[in-house]
Amino acid sequence: MTDDLEYHKVCELDDVWEGEMELFDVGENEVLIIHSPGMELRAYSPICPHQEFSLFDGELENCVLTCSAHLWQFDVLSGEGVNPTGTSLTSYPIKVEDEAIWVAFPENDKDS
Repeated sequence: MTDDLEYHKVCELDDVWEGEMELFDVGENEVLIIHSPGMELRAYSPICPHQEFSLFDGELENCVLTCSAHLWQFDVLSGEGVNPTGTSLTSYPIKVEDEAIWVAFPENDKDS
């Protein structure tokens, strides 16, 4: 299977401990890396879809991320809204190679 996406190195695997999240600048993009319990890694846009507040200021408890602005909650394994339902986080493809975390960003996000 061929992966035609262009991945960018975000950080080392040890930079985001299990149960934590970190915000990284990657070129012109920002990405929120979440290392949930059970060693699951996810990459999301760091902006809440509700009113565009930073999710990095929120609280991660187990697998639920709560936005600090209006307390919207998201399941970090699926990106789906928990409270309210019917919403979701913007996710990015993620992979781990050579103990580093790599993320691919949609090309249509940036106009070259």
